[in-house]
Amino acid sequence: MVTKTDYVASFAKGLRVIAAFGAEHPRLSTSEVAERAGLDRATARRCLLTLHHEGYAEFDGKFFTLTPRVLRLGMGALAALPLPQRVQPWLDQLSEKIGQSTSVSILDETEIVYLARAAMRRVMSVGLLPGSRLPAHCTSMGRVLLAALPVGEARALVDRSDLTPRTAFSLTDPGEIMEELARVRAQGFAIIDQEVELGLRSIAVPLLDARGQVVAALNTGVAAVQGEASELEALYLPPLRRTQEGLARVLT
Repeated sequence: MVTKTDYVASFAKGLRVIAAFGAEHPRLSTSEVAERAGLDRATARRCLLTLHHEGYAEFDGKFFTLTPRVLRLGMGALAALPLPQRVQPWLDQLSEKIGQSTSVSILDETEIVYLARAAMRRVMSVGLLPGSRLPAHCTSMGRVLLAALPVGEARALVDRSDLTPRTAFSLTDPGEIMEELARVRAQGFAIIDQEVELGLRSIAVPLLDARGQVVAALNTGVAAVQGEASELEALYLPPLRRTQEGLARVLT
């Protein structure tokens, strides 16, 4: 239990300011940061100027942008996690066998966070690296991870998600997304057909630890060249399952 004397409010506000930035909001004014972080303008400005002074943000007189130095904060935490180190050799081997990029991610609220990746060829317009984030509700790994949650918890996250369609194929109705999660839960894998980006399909399975608990998700993303998205099941589900089974013996 954190007491008032243990809680550093200014530090928490600074973290909220950093979290206000993202792939879709790389340049923000003080007012925009204040609105996204839920802070008053004066507090947001002090936090931003502190980040600028410490080298974590650039400032052109109107807009702030985070610098690569911010990556030290996240990459240090990722490097300290045992999961990326354990899954990387398996990803490398799987990608070599199927000739496609593979990834492992975890769920963080309404988004997935990439922990490890073996890239064979680029099929997305946005480059993905450990630490990259995508919406959970419209990604194959996200749906696998959401499906592993209690239904009420999954619905709460879907309701909090930004359901703005990324393509014409994106599911945007919470009820339809929950129906898809039920299907994923029953079959044990998820297939996404161009919901994140046109021309991209992916298939994902959950990664379980030795106790049978879902700890992450594993996927491969491919160009939408097959006749039907369902063909991914026959092509890639067996090797994904073999990697899933192998990792279940080493994840604790």
